[in-house]
Amino acid sequence: MSLPPRADSPLQETLRINWRAALAWLHDIIASAVALLVAYAVRLNFEDTWGAFESVWRLLPWVLPVQAALFLASGLYRGLWRYASLRDLRRIALAGGLATVAIPLVVLMLRMDVVVPRSVLVMHPVFLIFFMAGSRIAYRMWREHRLTVFTRSQGDPVIVIGAGDAGTKLLRELANSTLYRAVALLDDDRSKLGRVIEGVRVVGRTDQFADIARQFNTNVAIIALPGVAHDVRRRVVQICANAGARILTVPSFEEMMRGSRSGVREIEVEDLLGRDSVKLDTETLRKNFAGRVILVTGAGGSIGSELCRQLLRFEPKRLLLFDSSEFALYQLGEELGPNAKSTNLVQLIGDIKDPTRVRSVFSTYQPAVVFHAAAYKHVPLMEDVNAWEAVRNNVYGTYVVGAAAIEHEVERFVLVSTDKAVNPTNVMGATKRLAELVCQSLNRAGSTRFETVRFGNVLGSSGSVIPKFQQQILRGGPVTVTHPDVIRYFMSIPEAAQLVLQAGSMGQGGEIFVLDMGEPVRIAELARDMIRLAGYTEQQIEIRYTGLRPGEKLYEELLADSEMTLPTPHPKVRVAKAVEPAAGWLDELLRWLDNACAAGSRSVHGELRRWVPEFAPGQAERTTHATPHPPSERPAPVVQTAP
Repeated sequence: MSLPPRADSPLQETLRINWRAALAWLHDIIASAVALLVAYAVRLNFEDTWGAFESVWRLLPWVLPVQAALFLASGLYRGLWRYASLRDLRRIALAGGLATVAIPLVVLMLRMDVVVPRSVLVMHPVFLIFFMAGSRIAYRMWREHRLTVFTRSQGDPVIVIGAGDAGTKLLRELANSTLYRAVALLDDDRSKLGRVIEGVRVVGRTDQFADIARQFNTNVAIIALPGVAHDVRRRVVQICANAGARILTVPSFEEMMRGSRSGVREIEVEDLLGRDSVKLDTETLRKNFAGRVILVTGAGGSIGSELCRQLLRFEPKRLLLFDSSEFALYQLGEELGPNAKSTNLVQLIGDIKDPTRVRSVFSTYQPAVVFHAAAYKHVPLMEDVNAWEAVRNNVYGTYVVGAAAIEHEVERFVLVSTDKAVNPTNVMGATKRLAELVCQSLNRAGSTRFETVRFGNVLGSSGSVIPKFQQQILRGGPVTVTHPDVIRYFMSIPEAAQLVLQAGSMGQGGEIFVLDMGEPVRIAELARDMIRLAGYTEQQIEIRYTGLRPGEKLYEELLADSEMTLPTPHPKVRVAKAVEPAAGWLDELLRWLDNACAAGSRSVHGELRRWVPEFAPGQAERTTHATPHPPSERPAPVVQTAP
């Protein structure tokens, strides 16, 4: 069995790079000598070439060392010739000018008996820049296969959608690819129609994709529109999907900042459901989090882990990762460790229902900010036999962490909540509503500012519908949807985490922040999109309706409308008009939570109805065959209430 080739050591890699730089430096020194000789020859009309040789020969031993030093100082040898750019051209022009100025300076300083005509000083930098820049451009063209007479024909033909900067960069990458070759460009900008970019012509608009794909005999499209609004991207994807094309895309700037590699990737359903990037008040966030000790409970979960990733951008002094899952903490630590820089990561195993462990963490590390993302969230799993565990974890666990925050004078406590807490029809939603009320009560008990951030479903989180659909499609179907009229709000995990940070930094205590979730998505349409993106039809992959699960709604409510919420400085964050619990309410709740015999699901449902009057566990089943109200026509949800 042959062994894989050994990787070069850092020293070997450095030596190889230095040799390349040395060769480039030697090339430029020779180019300067040749440029000076050519300038003299042109000045003498190529008549007295021996005289030109004599003058140049007397100058070079003194001028070239100075010019070589100037070349090094100009920073010309930090990049690679293969990626020569306009910035390199500016450096070459600067180096050429300095090299020419060095000639009369050396002659004057050494009082050399050499005549240097002014025309030579004018022509020398022109020839030098031509030789230096021309060789670099020729090398890049050779590496990009552009010095061949005939067009390269290897690779599958593709149509690139988007003739902007991203499309131009993509065409340059495809010029080196053996997998794809661009045969046509599409763009909706009429001024670009007929233009040729990197050898590829803009032949039409995006809505003409099907006809143009047949014309060029291809079924592959690459969408190079990373900066467009997501509704535009969705329209383009649907046009390509309807034509039966395989759809690729270039990563967005946000993806590359999160570590995604450049190049093309398969289009994903998140590209259709995502929204425009969030604009954060980074100065406020940095002021609140930089150099601080921050605790994230449920750090191994979907939202908790993304909160940790986002927090690292603001360089907290110490980031405490608290979770009950050893494996999740290990994975998160392995991922975040290389990016921690000046932040000290501390991985803490523990249960939020264990007051001793929680108080020990607070007393040892003294966090200034707490993001409480630990919760049981799977609706059907928490509905019956696990109902009391949902209460203990989501409600009592929130109280334990919140009480410890007050005891140790934490500045800010942010609860991550859910849209299912509004008019809940399931145990999970009711427990999260109780957790919100607990935070509102604790907000009056000390100096800690308690805030709640409420949002809907996040794309790709554990247990969410998208990974489930993907697995069902891989198995050949059927794709199971509970009801044809079920609609949900969706948000990407990074967007949710960013807005949680933003909302958590602007509260004064007691607020329930509601995130703008955009337009709701019909789950049946989502299933159809995923089937099309996988390259199948509904005849090949069946969609099967199974009926609403226990505790499931046809639609979720966020209280995001203007009648029920107030605006904030951030356009995607609003504040719910919350009614605070009465005095003594928390003490009564704690007495119930201490009643360990309340373990039966029927008993838990009954008690939850007492503590959350708007909890209606049978409502979902009663609306199974009803048509949901459009968002603009729905009845107003019950506003925050407490007994």
